[in-house]
Amino acid sequence: MHIFITGVGRGIGREMALDARARGWQVTGTVRQAGNAPDGVAELLVDMRDLESFATRTTQLAPVDVLINNAGVIGPERSATLDMDFAGFAETLAINTIAPLAMAQAMLPHMRAGGRILTISSQMAWMGYAKSDRIAYRASKAAVNKVMQGLATDLQDRGIAVALIDPGWVRTDMGGPEAEEDPKRVAGGILDIATRLDMTQTGQFLRWTGEKRDF
Repeated sequence: MHIFITGVGRGIGREMALDARARGWQVTGTVRQAGNAPDGVAELLVDMRDLESFATRTTQLAPVDVLINNAGVIGPERSATLDMDFAGFAETLAINTIAPLAMAQAMLPHMRAGGRILTISSQMAWMGYAKSDRIAYRASKAAVNKVMQGLATDLQDRGIAVALIDPGWVRTDMGGPEAEEDPKRVAGGILDIATRLDMTQTGQFLRWTGEKRDF
């Protein structure tokens, strides 16, 4: 099993990389700074805003079984509908919404039928919420849900399954110390989904524990 994870320098991405190595899998991961990947993980230094570099950075990859789009940002401090840092909003969309699609396109030449693409979304993407805090982040995750739902449709004939993952509120640098979920448990649950995801679940939004949830 060869798994490619974006953002393995910290948080859930790091825990997934460590868990995958413990399972005996081959792991390649992206980092923002050289040397940040866990031991045993082949690291690629990638700026997630530099979309055109993805294909050239990954040309020498061995065949990939699973891509997990994990890298993301919470967005700008000024992130309200009535007071928005628009440059920060655009960067949030570039990293959280557009980069996962660009990375998926870069992986497709290395992925055969039976491959799986998982993208870490958020419960904050749920359209049933009318909350307006962190709207740049919320909007970017709602948008990536739609993008990946469309990708699932377009990859159906190639036998590549695509799913969105809600990791819950996780105790990471982004989630903070008061968050409910342990990052190691969440990472393990996401990898468990990665092992069993098939075409019957393609296009779905799943909790990290495996249950289907509403968009």
